[in-house]
Amino acid sequence: MKIDVTTLAAKKSGSLTLDAGVFGLEPRKDILHRMIRYQLAKRRAGTHFVQERGDVKKTNKRIGKQKGGGTARHGNGSVSQFRGGGKAHGPRVRDHGHKLPRKVRVMALKHALSAKVKSGELIILDDAVLKAAKTADLKKSLGKLGLENALIISGASVDENFAKAARNIPNVDVLPSVGANVYDILRRHKLVLTKQAVTDLEARLS
Repeated sequence: MKIDVTTLAAKKSGSLTLDAGVFGLEPRKDILHRMIRYQLAKRRAGTHFVQERGDVKKTNKRIGKQKGGGTARHGNGSVSQFRGGGKAHGPRVRDHGHKLPRKVRVMALKHALSAKVKSGELIILDDAVLKAAKTADLKKSLGKLGLENALIISGASVDENFAKAARNIPNVDVLPSVGANVYDILRRHKLVLTKQAVTDLEARLS
């Protein structure tokens, strides 16, 4: 599977052969859905907390008479139906993460990359390096490539000037190849990989 390689100046720079086992699969929505749920669940802080009945200090004196008051019997003021009482079955601090087999996670990343190829939303860059960290210059270059909403994945490390120039551009994310993940790939309209990123991902997923 061959794909054209371009430069930041929007000029052709040869072609590259993609591994069909990584970029040529038929995307499965169920696998992608499972992976996104897994990622988003792990990102949740889980720090939500409210006071329940046992956390509230209220009087234990009987409220009203046992009989003849015309109302229900109450022996504690910390229950949820009274003002200042604890919340019934409120949220507690907990971890929302769940397990997902490594084989499924690897498969999901392959299917996410294949989905971008199939939809024509994959662009291969020669490299992602800038001589100066100027946001205006990078924005102009991305405009030539038609990139308004994109994830750019570089090699093992991101060029410092490129990262600084890109961080002020809305809807443009930059990651090293080791940080490539399903959620960030699918949330952006375009996926941009450098040649080094393609090599790294194929070595990681093959």
